[in-house]
Amino acid sequence: MLQPVIAWLQSLMRTARETYGVNPIIFLVIYLGCAPFWYYSIFRALRAVTTNRTSEVVPWSMVFLVTSVAPFVYVMLFGRNLPWWVYAIIAALVVESVVTLVRRLRKRPKQESGRPW
Repeated sequence: MLQPVIAWLQSLMRTARETYGVNPIIFLVIYLGCAPFWYYSIFRALRAVTTNRTSEVVPWSMVFLVTSVAPFVYVMLFGRNLPWWVYAIIAALVVESVVTLVRRLRKRPKQESGRPW
C-alpha cells in the first residue's frame, strides 16, 4: 500500500533534480532548519511590540522574513527551466509572509497580570 506512494515521491524528486536543478532534500533541510528561528522571531517580535521595545521590532521582523523566504530563495537561485507559475507562487508566499507579519504586529495581545510575556 505504501510502495506506490514512495515510488511516486521518488519520481517527483528525480524530476525536480534532473529537470529543474532543485534538490528536494536540500530544500527540506533549509525549510526545516529555518522553522525554529521563524517561530522564535515571531515570539520576539510580538514581545517587542507588547513591551514597547520598538528598537527590537525591526531586527526580529527581518529574521522572520529571511527565514520565511530562505527555502524559496534556494529554488530561485538554483532552479532552472522553472515554469512561470513557480515564480508566481514564490512571490505570493513572500507577500503572504509580509502581510502575516504586519497583521501580527498590529494585533497587540492584552497584557495580563503585569507580565509582558
